[in-house]
Amino acid sequence: MDYLIFQKLNSFVGKWPLLDSLVVFSAEYLGYALVLILFIYFLKDSKKYKPILIKSLLAAFFSRFIITEMIRFFWERPRPFVENNVNLLLEHSASPSFPSGHAAFFFGFSAMVYFYNKKAGILFLIASFLVSISRVYGGIHWPSDILAGALVGIISAYFINKISPKIKSFN
Repeated sequence: MDYLIFQKLNSFVGKWPLLDSLVVFSAEYLGYALVLILFIYFLKDSKKYKPILIKSLLAAFFSRFIITEMIRFFWERPRPFVENNVNLLLEHSASPSFPSGHAAFFFGFSAMVYFYNKKAGILFLIASFLVSISRVYGGIHWPSDILAGALVGIISAYFINKISPKIKSFN
């Protein structure tokens, strides 16, 4: 099933140049635009947005650089382009792919935003999905890498939110 979904998404590479450009933008830059957006809000009202910014970054880094790396230490799943003939749209090293570090980072970040502001959080989660699915389309992740990374990120955000001191939410 993983292979079939991957093949279907990846088969569109090269057919629509505009879509390919949007995928490259989403896979490489959209997630960082999310972080920048929260930083801009932080600059507007640091007292109000400081806790959410700190907790979002903490959840993102915890999920990406602790949990994801622990999983990769025990299971080095090769990326799709290593063992298969794929339409590679994005450049990447042949490092392990499971779970997706990008999905873990951006879903952790976005889930924390969601915990404090549902409307903004939904937009951030949609953008995280676009970042992640673009990495499948571009040939560097399996769909299950994305699903696992998203779960790692969301669970990490939940964990960070529960163990950190309670702070006032913003709406």
